[in-house]
Parts: sequence; C-alpha cells; structure tokens
Amino acid sequence: MDKREIINILEKIIPPSQIRNINVFGTEIIIDLNIENPSLHAKKKLEKSIISSFEKRHKIIVNFNVEKRKVVPNDNKNELIGVDNVIAISSGKGGVGKSTITSNLATSLSKMGFKVGILDSDIYGPSIPTMFDVESSRPASVKIDNKSMIEPIENYGVKILSIGFFTEPNQAVIWRGPMASKALNQMIFDTNWGELDFLLVDLPPGTGDIHLSIVQSIPLNGAIVVSTPQKVALSDAKRGISMFNQKNIDVPVLGLIENMAYFVPEDMPEKKYFIFGKDGVKNLADDSNVPFLGLVPLFKSIREASDFGHPASLQDNSVISKSFEEIAKNVVSSLLERNNHLPPTKIVKITTMAGCSAINKK
Repeated sequence: MDKREIINILEKIIPPSQIRNINVFGTEIIIDLNIENPSLHAKKKLEKSIISSFEKRHKIIVNFNVEKRKVVPNDNKNELIGVDNVIAISSGKGGVGKSTITSNLATSLSKMGFKVGILDSDIYGPSIPTMFDVESSRPASVKIDNKSMIEPIENYGVKILSIGFFTEPNQAVIWRGPMASKALNQMIFDTNWGELDFLLVDLPPGTGDIHLSIVQSIPLNGAIVVSTPQKVALSDAKRGISMFNQKNIDVPVLGLIENMAYFVPEDMPEKKYFIFGKDGVKNLADDSNVPFLGLVPLFKSIREASDFGHPASLQDNSVISKSFEEIAKNVVSSLLERNNHLPPTKIVKITTMAGCSAINKK
C-alpha cells in the first residue's frame, strides 16, 4: 500500500492532524500518531480500531506520541503549575452523594491511566479521608525550591488533601468565612501537587463562601453538578447550575450526574425501583442544555465501600465500576470539547462594597 491509501483509511477513524508519520516496509506499516488522551484504555481502543481497518496480511504497528494540549496564554497569575485541568464537583444540597461521586470518579480516571488529585474543600464536613481510608494520615512537609510545601496523602493512585488531615476526628471546625477561605487558599497553593491531569475539587453543598473562594483563587476548566432525581434536589441543582452560569463567574458546566437513580433488590436483580423519581437529572440536563454524564444506582455496596474506605469503582467488572467508568469517559469527552472550543476560564475578582459582594472578572 502507498501512503495515500493508508491516510485515506486513517482519516475515516481520526482527524488528519493526529497523523504524525507513516512508514511502509513491504507488508509492515508503522503509523505514528499524536493523541491528547494518554490513557491505556483510549490507546488500546484506537489501536484496535486502526488494525481492524486493514487487511490481515498487513502487520500494523501503531506508535503514540502524547501531546498535552496547551491552551492560549491568559492573564491568570494563580494558575496551578503542572495541573492540566481543575474541575469542581458541586451539588445544590447535601446528602446527594457528591463526595461519593468525587471519590469514585477520581479512582475511575486513575484506572484509565490519568494522574488525579482531590482537593476536599468541604471545610466544615470533610469526608474524602474516610472514603479513601486515610483518616489517621498526616501530610508531611517537603522543601520545593526552598519553600515549605504540603505533601498530599496518596491512596489508590489518587493524591488527596483535606482539612480533615489537620483536625481531630471529633473536632468541629468553627470558622467564619474569611478564616475558612484562607485555609483553603493555603491548601491550594502550598501543596506539592506535582503533575496532574485532573484536580477534582470536592465542594461543600450549596452556593456560599467556599464556592466564591474557589472561583476567586483558581481558574476552573469546568464544573460538574451532582443531584438525585427528586424535585427538591433538582430545584437546588438548578441553583448550582445558575451560579456557575452567572455572567461574572462564567464557569462552563461540563455536565450533570444522577446519583441514587434507582434501587435493585438483592433478591430480585431484574427489578428496578425508581425511589426518588425517574430521569429527573437527565431532563434537567436537557432543559439546561448541558451534557448528561450518566447515572449511578442506589446500591448498598456503594455505601459499604465508602464506609470501608475503598471506593466502589475499584470493584473490577462490577455494575458499579462500569457505571463510573462510563461516567469518567463522558467527563473526559465533555472536557475535551470544552477545552477545544472555549477560551480558558478566568479567575473572579471579588470586592466587598457596603456589605454587598461585587463580582468582576480579572
């Protein structure tokens, strides 16, 4: 085959810009490609698709060159060096399983080959340490360029930092907003995150001081809103979407995730009970014109895994792990779409005037 024939085949599978080089040695064809998604799963899937497009008499060798996409320069001074994407995980109300979704999404992305971190920004109710079985851990101090930095705790391939590491288990954090915001700022910028593909920020429920501190501190690539399908939760989820869509905040909503979508009894696996209603979050996503990233059933094993400190998505080939794997894929797709078509998010400047908050873009 000549190179033109090979290119014609490849262009049916991938964009021409990804084709880096082609060498033909008789029946052996070596294809060098540029890709943005470095995960083993993505590379294997693409390699299989390419090989199956050629006749069996050809020996196809596919080499991948991972290119991290660099967005155009912007004026964000607070950008985290080495962290490619910062995503906020939000919920309008408490109790919808936002932290459970965050921990399982993180481990699913890690299983796909990405470098992942979690910033537990729920200052008053940190739960990520429990879900990763690191409650008793204490971060060490390391010197980076003669500056003392916090070394995050790592488990299951995920780097974690939480205010829970600096307080006693039964100690309540009784801080006013400015004090909590200062602590959060230290956790963001005084931490040795290293190189990360994703930093997931587990936000507290609602829309308050911490949310404003986050958008004021770092430019978010996007936000994910978690909700259960009942009407009360959906009305709060709408407020969460509205906050990110505020003209002066303008953080892209990457999509919605429906948690506790339905219940399956252990003795009747063929039955599905939609305890909190059906398709509520999917319908909200359609109405809000944002992607629906997937749903997670109400399984007792998810709760047990969280309590045990071993995220349920680590259970290979289970219904739960497959659900979170699908959600993780959809998150990556939505993020790539956002990064390719929208400019970088800017941090928000917040000033207080006569007791009211004025929000402006830097």
